[in-house]
Amino acid sequence: MQYKRFPLGALWTNGYLFWDEDGEAFFIDPGGDASEVLKFVKVHGLKLRKVLLTHGHLDHIAGVRDLVPLVGSEVYVGRGDARILRNPPESLQTALRIHCDPITDFQEVVEGQTLRVGKIEVQVMETPGHTEGGVCYLIAEGDEKVLTSGDTLFAHSVGRTDLDGGDEAKLNASLLRLAKLPDDLRVLPGHGPETNIGKERAHNPFWPVQS
Repeated sequence: MQYKRFPLGALWTNGYLFWDEDGEAFFIDPGGDASEVLKFVKVHGLKLRKVLLTHGHLDHIAGVRDLVPLVGSEVYVGRGDARILRNPPESLQTALRIHCDPITDFQEVVEGQTLRVGKIEVQVMETPGHTEGGVCYLIAEGDEKVLTSGDTLFAHSVGRTDLDGGDEAKLNASLLRLAKLPDDLRVLPGHGPETNIGKERAHNPFWPVQS
C-alpha cells in the first residue's frame, strides 16, 4: 500500500491518495482544486476508482467535481452528512467564501461497511461529533494498516463541535472508540501532521478518560 498527501483548498485540507501495486487507487477528502492529483494519477498510470469523504464540510468536498469524470458515482460519504452534499450552503459555504455545486450522485456508507479497491480494504467507522455523519476509514493491505481520521482526531487536538451538526458528547464517544485501536496505528488527520494512537493517548489533552 502506498499513499501520498495532497494539501488542497483554502484551508490546506489533507487529502490522501492511496494505491496498490497494480495502480488501483482511491482518494480521500479532495478539499479544493484537484488538478495536482489528476496530474499525479496520469503520470504514474494509476486507476482512480473511488472518492471517499470523511465528512461533508466544504473544505473536504470542494474538489469532488474535479475527480468525478474518473470515478463517476463512486463517491462515498457517511449517511448523516448526505444532506450537506446535496445542499452546500449547509457546508460552511458562506463562512469560507467558497462556491461548491451540489453533489447529487454519491453513495452513503455505514458502520462496519467494507469497501475494496484492488488489494486494499477500507473499513468504515462512524465517528460523529464534528459533524453528524463523520466517519473514519481504517485502511488495510495485508498486515499494513492506517487510519484516516478526517476532523475527528488531529495531532494533539480534536475537531470542533460548535458548528452545525457538532455534538461534544458524540465526539467523546467516537474518541472512546478510537482509544480501543492499537498504539502503533498511524493516523492521517484532515489537518496537520501525521500521528499515531499511542501519541494521542499519551499527549492529547482532549483524549477521553476510560473508566
